Amino acid sequence: KEGKLAPADMIGGTFTISNLGMFGVKNFAAIVNPPQAAILAVGAARVEVVKKEDGTGYEEASVMNVTLSCDHRVIDGADGATWLGAFKGFMEDPVTMLL
Repeated sequence: KEGKLAPADMIGGTFTISNLGMFGVKNFAAIVNPPQAAILAVGAARVEVVKKEDGTGYEEASVMNVTLSCDHRVIDGADGATWLGAFKGFMEDPVTMLL
């Protein structure tokens, strides 16, 4: 193998979401199955104490771990990180998905 994908290798799906959070799993790493380009592993939402954004103290917040696994023959790691940053923004402020 030369580490490259043939067109036949890319027919079918592109992205998978794997949710083990509904079983109480905090975080996990999912494995990309061809022809998928990436898979998002979603962990359970939970309440944790976090520092306030203004730095004046602490508060409870709902937090969730996600892990993005990418096939680097298809998606550059930097592009995956950019996508994950946008996903984080949408999860923290869901109304922005409507804009």
